[in-house]
Amino acid sequence: MTVFVAVLSVLVGALCLLNLLLTVGVIRRLKEHTAHIEELRSSASGAPVQIMLPAGEEVGDFSARTVDGAEVSRGSLGGETLVGVFSPGCSACAEQLPLFTELAASFPGGKDRVLAVVVGDAEESAREIAELTPVARVVQEAHGGGTSTALGVNGFPALARIDTAGRVLASGYSVSDVEVLAGV
Repeated sequence: MTVFVAVLSVLVGALCLLNLLLTVGVIRRLKEHTAHIEELRSSASGAPVQIMLPAGEEVGDFSARTVDGAEVSRGSLGGETLVGVFSPGCSACAEQLPLFTELAASFPGGKDRVLAVVVGDAEESAREIAELTPVARVVQEAHGGGTSTALGVNGFPALARIDTAGRVLASGYSVSDVEVLAGV
């Protein structure tokens, strides 16, 4: 019996030592990750993240069909156009969508000068599409679709004003960014 207790004690001691070593390793990794996160935060805080093509860049060619069945392309953007790209389930999109629809409703040229792109599954996008349809030509597409790719979208929401030549006049992730940059 004493041999059994001695073996059991050695085994428990070895397991405790292994647990201690693993815990020290996890703590070391957490410190490294924390340092990397802080480094990323400090480098990102100096410059704003570009959510889509910046002012002065030219929108790529695209062709899509709106939810109403109309054809829309870069060539069909007549005059200055307000563009909004949204995704269902995005909290920032939910915050900016009412502001965007309000701006779109008063945008010069009306619905023909407003393009809204909803990126996501058609079923998930139904609420956004319903809100945007009265004030914009709405395109619903999957992630990586042609319209959002042509606009250089890398996050949501992405908003812009585009001139007749397809050049971005202003872009950002909030309605106020687009209004300020466009001089509204």
